[in-house]
Amino acid sequence: MRLLNYDEHGKLCIASFNDRATPPYAILSHTWGADAEEVTFADVVNGDGKAKQGYKKIRFCGQQAQQDGLRYFWVDTCCIDKMDKAELFHAIQSMFHWYQNAARCYVYLLDVSIRKRKADNMLDISIWEPSFRASRWFTRGWTLQELLAPSTVEFFSQEWEKLGSKKSLKSLIQIITGISEEALDGAPLSQFSLEERLRWKDGRQTKYKEDEAYILLSLFDIYIQPLYGEGLEEAFRRFRSELVLQFVP
Repeated sequence: MRLLNYDEHGKLCIASFNDRATPPYAILSHTWGADAEEVTFADVVNGDGKAKQGYKKIRFCGQQAQQDGLRYFWVDTCCIDKMDKAELFHAIQSMFHWYQNAARCYVYLLDVSIRKRKADNMLDISIWEPSFRASRWFTRGWTLQELLAPSTVEFFSQEWEKLGSKKSLKSLIQIITGISEEALDGAPLSQFSLEERLRWKDGRQTKYKEDEAYILLSLFDIYIQPLYGEGLEEAFRRFRSELVLQFVP
C-alpha cells in the first residue's frame, strides 16, 4: 500500500508499506473530475501535478490529516499506478479494507459550498443541506464502500469546512441513500439480507459498466478477478455465480 506525506520542505512524497504493517493514515473519498485534471501516480513520482485542479483536494487531505495528528494519507488518484493492471486489480480487491483500516475518512464535496454563517459562527445546515442532498458523491458507485467501510467518516465542503460526520448526519444520509442507520453505525454487513445489500447500489453510477458489479464484491466478501471489457452482463453473471456458492446451502 502506498501512502502520501509532505516532507519538511513541503514536497509531496510517496512511501510504500506492507498492507499488514501500515502506519495510521487518513483516506480521501471524493468525486473525480476530468482525467486530465486529476493528479496521477506518475505526477507525484515526477514532482508534477500542482497546477492541476485535482491537486486542491490532495492538499486539503494532507492538511486535515496533519491537523488530526496523522502523518500519512491516501488518495486513490495518485496512490495507485493504474498503468499496472495487476496493481489495479489488487487495489480493487483491497479498497474496502483500506477504507476500513483508515484512522479517518474525509469526504471532500466539491459541489457543496458554505456561503454564510449563523450569528454564533456555527455552520447553518439550512444553507448547505440542499446541495448536500444533491451532491454527486451520493450517486457515485464506489461511494457505497467508502461510506460503509470506515468507522469515522467526516464531510467537508469545497471550502474545507467540516459539515458533520457519518454519525452526526446519520438520519440525513439514511434518507439520501436508503442505507439503514444500523449499517451506517457499523453493524456487520452479514446481518443484512442479500436483497437489502443489493438495493444499496440503486441509482449509483460508475465510469465503467463492470464496476456496477465490482463495487458489490466486498459487501458480500466475494472475490472475482476484475476483467474490464467483459461487459456488465458478464460481470454480474460471474458475481451471481459466486453469490450462489456462498448463500445457497
